[in-house]
Amino acid sequence: MSICSTPVASKMKFWSLLVVAWLPVLQVLLVGLFGALLASSRFNILTSNARTNINKIVYVVFVPSLVFSSLASTVTLKDIISWWFMPVNMGIVFSIGAVLGWIAVKAFRPGEHLQGLVIACNWGTIPLMIIPANCNEEDNPFGDANTCNSLGLSYVSLSMALGNFYIWTHSYSIMKRSAELYKEMFKYSTPIYTVKEERSGRDTDNSYVAFLPLTSENRYENVRSNLKNKGFVGGGSERAVVTTKCSCDKMKSLVTEEGSPLWVIQDSAKLLGNAAIPCTVLILGGNLTKGIGRTLIKPLVVLSIIVIRFIVLPACGIGIVAAADKLGFLPRSPLYRYVLLLQSTVPPAMSIGTIAQLFDVGEEECSIIFLWTHLVAALALTLWSTVFMSLVL
Repeated sequence: MSICSTPVASKMKFWSLLVVAWLPVLQVLLVGLFGALLASSRFNILTSNARTNINKIVYVVFVPSLVFSSLASTVTLKDIISWWFMPVNMGIVFSIGAVLGWIAVKAFRPGEHLQGLVIACNWGTIPLMIIPANCNEEDNPFGDANTCNSLGLSYVSLSMALGNFYIWTHSYSIMKRSAELYKEMFKYSTPIYTVKEERSGRDTDNSYVAFLPLTSENRYENVRSNLKNKGFVGGGSERAVVTTKCSCDKMKSLVTEEGSPLWVIQDSAKLLGNAAIPCTVLILGGNLTKGIGRTLIKPLVVLSIIVIRFIVLPACGIGIVAAADKLGFLPRSPLYRYVLLLQSTVPPAMSIGTIAQLFDVGEEECSIIFLWTHLVAALALTLWSTVFMSLVL
């Protein structure tokens, strides 16, 4: 049963929807493959150090600029209030993913250092490139390309900021505790690991961060100190909070209206934000090469993550959005509903790999998980996007 039915739905055939859904995924694949090619030993341009440095720039400069420029130009305080269900939807999906990840850990028993990673890999954020690529298609079902682009980027930017908030609080805590417990377990019994731990120079104290609750006062300082150690000054989602100030119409006009005193800030932020999408996908493609030809994790563990991410969670997402629609919680925008549905269907977020790098535990296993989940995502995103479009139109 459709979440919302209009005459457009009867005109859009399945294959035309499939083409519209496939082309954005194809663009992500092509740019990602180019990034993998640049990172290969044949070219060795996008080296590990280069990816790390570019990732810092993306994380500190490009993504916050994109979030600011997208939200400031199109979003008002009334819009943010009407989008209140988006953080609720993401919170429900994250909670279901956490429970299913915990079940997978209990069922398939990965290594102690991977337990937090397996749970965290059941959470993701929408790839920035998907919505703009959808909107730029000639036969896109969401109307005018410019309006679709501006609104779509606003939805995805807010979704990404919220997703990063969840990841850098709850996911960070789970992975930190898992890493610390593993290192403490082998601190004295395994000399080889002790050498690695001394080399890393991190996590030698005995303070554990609990899985729950999310309101721990020490978590924010732990995140910031670890980010600074790796060269990250602050979080993209943290900077995104600044954009809410531009929701007030009086302040917004000072920044977004052409000819206003601060209009150059909006224009500069947009210029910087345009670099976020290609750089993110190039880095993703380069990082995936680390997982090629490796078998450091049980295949059943990877399969469980794939099943949860691309079969169970999308089905749950449809149920959540359909229930919210029946209760009258959602605005009438088909694009907004489409973004809500996509939130349950995306591959693991790149931030998970950054957290694994922070604690120097499970980096190679994370690359393997990323490789397989993103390969499956190429097909899963296409099929589910087709289903979602048919539901919201």
